[in-house]
Amino acid sequence: MNSENVQTKWGQFISLIIVFFFWGFVGSANDILIPVFKKVFTLSQVQSQLVAWAFYAAYFVGSIIFFLVSLKVDVLQKFGYKKTLSAGLILSAVGSFLFVPAATMESFPFFLTALFTVGLGFSIQQIVANPLAIKMGSPATGAHRLTLAGGVNSFGTTIGAILLGIALFGMGDNKKTALSLEDIKLPFIILGLAFIVVAVFMNFSKIEDPEKEEVAVIENAHEKFNILDYPQLYLGMLAIFIYVGTEVTIISNLPALLHTSEFGNVLEDAIAPFIALYWGSLMIGRWNGGVNVFDLSKTAVTVLKFIVPALAFGVIIGANIFAGHDVSGFYIYPVWILIFIAVSFVGGKNAGKTLMLFGLSGVLMMLIGLVCTNTEIAKFFIISGGLFLSIMWPSIFDLAIAGLGKNTGKASSFLIMMILGGGVIPLVQGSICDIDLTSPNGIFGITWTHFSYIVPLLGFAYLGFYGYYCPKILKRQGINHVEGGAGGH
Repeated sequence: MNSENVQTKWGQFISLIIVFFFWGFVGSANDILIPVFKKVFTLSQVQSQLVAWAFYAAYFVGSIIFFLVSLKVDVLQKFGYKKTLSAGLILSAVGSFLFVPAATMESFPFFLTALFTVGLGFSIQQIVANPLAIKMGSPATGAHRLTLAGGVNSFGTTIGAILLGIALFGMGDNKKTALSLEDIKLPFIILGLAFIVVAVFMNFSKIEDPEKEEVAVIENAHEKFNILDYPQLYLGMLAIFIYVGTEVTIISNLPALLHTSEFGNVLEDAIAPFIALYWGSLMIGRWNGGVNVFDLSKTAVTVLKFIVPALAFGVIIGANIFAGHDVSGFYIYPVWILIFIAVSFVGGKNAGKTLMLFGLSGVLMMLIGLVCTNTEIAKFFIISGGLFLSIMWPSIFDLAIAGLGKNTGKASSFLIMMILGGGVIPLVQGSICDIDLTSPNGIFGITWTHFSYIVPLLGFAYLGFYGYYCPKILKRQGINHVEGGAGGH
């Protein structure tokens, strides 16, 4: 059978994307916890970013462990995708339950340990789920399946911030600004139980292990896997590091930015709508890219490219209104959504071209966010970074593993290691924010916290470069690889 004609296994795929939802939910929960922990434990901005560090460093550690084990035994072939995925979910459940003693002891290091354990489980899930999503049908639409899964991931991030905000601060007239760590216990107990339920469901689902279709190309592959033999991979590893770091640092440091007098002194209990808008921006982009998965006419795809983002934006607004938040200031945001749609049409399905264009667009958004004197507008330029990041994960992942053959599994684990960027880059930006403590006059007429957004600007610049340069590398190897999408980690 021609692999290009393989139909997407929708029943199995829908079971899989539940896992992507959880990644998103917990990711945005971290962004609520950062300003809360900063206030409760009296932390500096860089110390508060240890929340992101603990969570994303776990991906790095988990991936190294997985890789070292894989040198002795092929874990996925021996235990299967389902059991390995279920094991990752159970480990994340254990981490969720650890929030209870952490809150009882009022210990910040214990909270970091709990987050690290959740992330360790996620690292296993990521290594399994990303290549599995690509393999559940035709290779030609693999990146777009990752797109659709990324859209579900973003739905989790969008409503995760709002639901945790409600759980911690209440809603409407019952909203509170003071927070007890006891309030954190119940949401994470529920999350831990949900992990267990999904693990059981996953273990009994109809997800099949992909066939060992790469065996046939072993003769053409290197006898010993060497990263340096594949520039698309090692440059892609750096791209994943920077991509995840950029995605996380924009939002992890946004509460500190909005809390400055320059941006209106927004308090912890009012930050959830902005977190939801940022992660919702990634959802808009990924839902838009997910349209490419379906076998539709060109006209239908064009129409849906406008309708789907409008629906996604409606979800963001509706969820915030449900939570009792005033989002009247958000109604200008469709301007940025239309810019995103225009760029996505220019990029088309070419992974490298799309990555380059969205990287350059991200540079422009961050630059305007830095120099715009109207902070009510500037914050939307910064938040719109989520729109232009939305397409990057599957495009980078797909380009980085192109031509790897039997080494695809090892390459995947190396790429997942680079999620460590989500822990490192926010620390760099957080340290710049903290210069405000000793130099309150700022730099170039703005606060150091505002200036710190030079960090994601530089991140976008490298991602644009990778989108431009990687196709040239692949072309020299005789690989014509243009498919791309818009998914998420």
